[in-house]
Amino acid sequence: MTTARAVGIVERGGPEVLRVVEHEVRDPEAGEVRISVKAAAVNPTDVALRQRGAEGLPLPWVPGMDAAGVVESVGTGVERIGVGDEVMAAVSPRRPEGGAQSQLLIVPAASVTPIPAGASLEQAATLPMNGLTALRGLELLDLHAGATLLVAGGAGLLASYVIPLAKRAGLRVLADAGPADEEFVRELGADVVLPRGEGLVAAVRDAVPGGVDAVFDTALLGRGLFPAIRAAGALVFVRTWDGEEVEDGITIRPVWVGDVLEHTDWLQQLSDLAGQGVLALRVAATFTPDRAADAHRQMEAGGMRGRAVVVFD
Repeated sequence: MTTARAVGIVERGGPEVLRVVEHEVRDPEAGEVRISVKAAAVNPTDVALRQRGAEGLPLPWVPGMDAAGVVESVGTGVERIGVGDEVMAAVSPRRPEGGAQSQLLIVPAASVTPIPAGASLEQAATLPMNGLTALRGLELLDLHAGATLLVAGGAGLLASYVIPLAKRAGLRVLADAGPADEEFVRELGADVVLPRGEGLVAAVRDAVPGGVDAVFDTALLGRGLFPAIRAAGALVFVRTWDGEEVEDGITIRPVWVGDVLEHTDWLQQLSDLAGQGVLALRVAATFTPDRAADAHRQMEAGGMRGRAVVVFD
């Protein structure tokens, strides 16, 4: 075992329960990589872990699903990734090894890929989990080229990956945005940019009278978007859905990104697209581990464009 500094959740509660802790990290086993983490993104999943805890796992809980850093060591059988490589990785924090916000991180090699060409480690840390979520949601919708997709929360980080990926799949994309974000959302590739807020459903129906084929709901608007969807359409939801699989004729597709954390080909695709400039990597702010609570407060306050990133020395 090696000891490393990590962001730790010492009990369920508000941001004040975050501490810098000494975290034991084992050697990599067969098919695993140990990363010296330089940057780890802060996501809404970290807030959920802080508030709800991780049943069955001892305290402190180490949050984080995205990391970028340098390969420190590898287990037997790992050939695609080598010591010294700059990589990004996606992990679940609900495991004995904990999450990504640790100076040393054990990850299955299948969940690791080189960082995008031209990207910093901080930028790369914003991509894996949200990129996988975008790809998984689009896979679940399985829309044909020419179908219409509404991306709710168009200026958010997840939406900023969904929109260009949907365009590459041949979809017609509608997205909402506030006045300050309209041009950015157009640059992402949205065919139609609609105003945020109470008038969104009416604006969708004006643009697509029969309703869109599907919604990718990154804004967690839920059932309020049903009237914007055509009969027998679908909605992708990025949190736990509290109802049935089909409601009001709409099929609900919850995304469980944990199902695809080891999709190496998807991670490589995301890295390649970001390196080509297709996906925009946005760091909203950086924080040292002892200021992780400030990152949570800023994220919960809303309005961040991009991700907060915890940066290790």
